[in-house]
Amino acid sequence: MPLNDLFEDEAERLSLFPIARKKIFLAHAAVTALPKCAADAMAEYAYASCDDHQEFEAFITTMKETRRLAGKLIGAKPSEIALLGPTSLGLSLFANGISWNPGDEVICYRDDYPANVYPWLDLQRKGVVVRFLEPEEPGAITPQLVASSITEKTRLVALASCHFLTGYRIDIDAIGKLLGERGILFSLDAIQTCGAFPTSVEHVDFLSADAHKWLLGPMAIGIVYVKEKNFDLLRPSLLGAWNVNSPDFITQPEINFHPTARRYEPGVLNASGIVGFNAVLQLLDNVGIETISARLQELKIHLLEGLDALGCGILGPSNGRESSSITTFSTPAGDTSSIFRYLAESGIIASCRKDRSGNEFLRFSPHFYNSEEEITRALEILSAGMISNT
Repeated sequence: MPLNDLFEDEAERLSLFPIARKKIFLAHAAVTALPKCAADAMAEYAYASCDDHQEFEAFITTMKETRRLAGKLIGAKPSEIALLGPTSLGLSLFANGISWNPGDEVICYRDDYPANVYPWLDLQRKGVVVRFLEPEEPGAITPQLVASSITEKTRLVALASCHFLTGYRIDIDAIGKLLGERGILFSLDAIQTCGAFPTSVEHVDFLSADAHKWLLGPMAIGIVYVKEKNFDLLRPSLLGAWNVNSPDFITQPEINFHPTARRYEPGVLNASGIVGFNAVLQLLDNVGIETISARLQELKIHLLEGLDALGCGILGPSNGRESSSITTFSTPAGDTSSIFRYLAESGIIASCRKDRSGNEFLRFSPHFYNSEEEITRALEILSAGMISNT
């Protein structure tokens, strides 16, 4: 679907994204509003499930297609994709499925989103040493920083593809290459780039990303990727009839896992979520991830110009390959929480976040379907909110 079709025909854009009829939605780094295609697909599935059991033949076909589309998005084989969410589930499967030795080291970033810290921190009870990266700026994890932090005992590095607060995008390929050359595993929390920017797993061992942000999908469904060569290394820590060989539903004397990434899916899946996820993956595939990422950078330029004119301070990169569609900022006047509430009451859906020091920020995270006019209007309302709170 060419983007021009969305922006030249406002009625079509509003039909595809009903949230835009009444609100300006700038919180895709939080929890997305569903596009109409996802809601329609989920509703159709729900009503079809009134007339048949919930795993009817059409759903099985949709599930296979969802694996294919998810794999295409990140450059993986469908057989390397498990359809699980939330992101923390996949990350926990990675942390708990590896056979750790006392003294093994895991490197992560203390100020990542907690879902990508706690699973690794919990490994300390197994004797694993958790070491934290200390970037010069929040979220600024560079290949140089990673290279200088690894030791002979480093076994895995766990990073986010994009920092949830500052919007800093890491160089996935460069970091993955240097870790691969040293035989170190690379786990990626990709929820803040999947659906927004190209996110390749060529040099990644494990990836987890729920659909409810930039993928524009429902909650509690997403992509869990495990590189095929790591199937034996990463033992499934959740077991059931779905992922362990059970012919005719009869328990066998030995545990033999499914030969694909289905080995990480222990039982029935979130069928309704998969159907909705399939719909948005088709949408994103039609538009194209390169087109989407270019559009996001265009909107960011427009947004930054307006924020600069208002005297706002930007947290994180403003341009270049490290920047994303997450724009976090402080305002020169007024209470941030009050301005956030003013925005919400005025139909501007944004986010309010704090850093470890307690500093409060506003965060705008538009997606490709947002228009320049929406950004301009949001800036106008932000300006009014700042004035009313001084």
